[in-house]
Formats: sequence, C-alpha cells, structure tokens
Amino acid sequence: MSRYQDEYEYEDDYAAGNQAGKSLKGYKVVVVLLAVILVAVSGLYFYQSHQQKAEYMAEKELLLGDMQVLSEDLSNLETTNVALGDSIIMQRNRTDSVMGALAKERSMNRATIRRYEKELGLMRTVMAGYIHTIDSLGRLNRRLIDENVGMRREITTERLRADMAEERASDADVKIRQGARVLARDMRLVLLNANDREVTRAARAKRLRVDFTLSANSLANPGNRPVWVRVTGPEGYVLANPSSATFDHEGDPLVYSAMREVDYQSSDLEASVFYSGGGITAGTYRVEVFMDGLMAGVTEILLR
Repeated sequence: MSRYQDEYEYEDDYAAGNQAGKSLKGYKVVVVLLAVILVAVSGLYFYQSHQQKAEYMAEKELLLGDMQVLSEDLSNLETTNVALGDSIIMQRNRTDSVMGALAKERSMNRATIRRYEKELGLMRTVMAGYIHTIDSLGRLNRRLIDENVGMRREITTERLRADMAEERASDADVKIRQGARVLARDMRLVLLNANDREVTRAARAKRLRVDFTLSANSLANPGNRPVWVRVTGPEGYVLANPSSATFDHEGDPLVYSAMREVDYQSSDLEASVFYSGGGITAGTYRVEVFMDGLMAGVTEILLR
C-alpha cells in the first residue's frame, strides 16, 4: 500500500511541476510581447516626432521664401511720392527684420508657424495697399495728362482745368503724407554712464537714451500720448523693462524697453526715452518707436 501511495504522489508532483513550467513559459511570452509592443510604440512616437519637426522646418523654409519674395517686391515698387516711398522703405525694413527673426528660430512648433503666417498675411495686406495706392496715383496722373492734352485745344478753358487738376493731385498727395499715423524721425541711441553723461563705448554704459522727433501731422489727435520704445540687442533679444510690461500693437501684446507720455500738439516734437536695464553690449541695435499702438519709426544703430 505504501509503494502505490508513493507512486501516486510522484505523479502528482510531476504534473504540478509540468503545469508550473507551462505557466512560467506563458509569462515569458507575455513579457516578450509587451516588450515588442513597447519598442514598436516608442519607435512610432520618435518617428512621428521627427516627421513633425521635418514638416515644421519645411513650413519655415516656405515662409522664408515667401518673405524674401515680398521683400523683393517691395524693393521693386516705384513711386515719385516722397511720403509713400518712405513708408515703403520702412515696411521693407520691417519685412527684412521679421525674416531675420524667423531665420534664427531653432525650435519650430505650430504656434510659432501660425505667428509668422499671421505676420506674413499682415505684410501682404500692406503690400496690396501700396500697389492699390500707386495704381490710383498712376491713373490720376494719366487722367491729368489726357486732360492737359484736351486743354491745349482751348486756351480759354486751359487754365481752369489745369488749376482743377493741380488741386486734385495736391489733395491726393496730402492725404497720403498726412494720414493719421505720426512718424518718428532723427532717431538716435545714446550711451550714458552712471552719472548720465554720454560715453562712446558700450562697456562703460549703464543706461541708454533714445532720442527722436515726432513729426508734425495735422490729422493726428493732439494731447497727452504714450510713446513706447523697443530696443533689440545684437543677440536678437528685446531689452525689456523691469516688469516685462507690454503694450498692444495691432492686436498683439509686445514687450517694450521703455515708455513715457508726451504732449503732442500736431507739430514737430523732440522727445527722449530712457532704458535703465542691463544687457548693454557692443553691436548693432534695432530701435522701434510706437505711438497710438502703431509703429512710428524704426532704425538700426551700431554701438561700439
């Protein structure tokens, strides 16, 4: 009876061991499958991430190409109107500045792409406005020429028509030169030491003073007006005010370097704005002046 009992117990142990081995193999299979799935998911994630970065960089190159074309188109615009010509130059400089900022972008994402697409759309709208204005002036000039040819036929009406044509041309020129926007000219960037004395080297400077003249404009509203100044250093960063405050520029918040209120009375007004923060080094600085939320002037200045 004992021998049979031992054989029975041996068979049970063998069956249990065989069952445990099968379970262990099953666990190993599950672990291997999970590892394979994890590797596949990780590979897919990295592939998609790489693919997305490549798409963003491709969109960046397309934007740069479109901005380059826009800059060249602005350079090819021709007009004899001085005020319109100055405005075109200012817009071309702005286009080149935005294009330079985009070229320096290293980490592209959807928000960055949309921001530059919006900027490009605004610049194209401005470009279309220039073309429309130039075409309008061209039609006006051609009409005046046709009228002058007709006026030569009758001496009696020649003077009257010439006066009327001259008045219309003068009115069109005044509207272009005297829009509501106030322009800033004679912009300077002055280095100051701790005693507010002018110095010639950036290494000795503690403050910056931005000097400019707000041009006369009879169509602009007189009174106290805030003026914002943005100073962008050689590294492409805006020298921000201590609180990093912003102002609204055509619907977008912009950090400014300094601001002050001026009493503008529709005539030439000289003004100065001071920046007292750090980060003053030698190099080329971009200075932008804004008034009424619109750009009044922009220039680049080399500090040694």
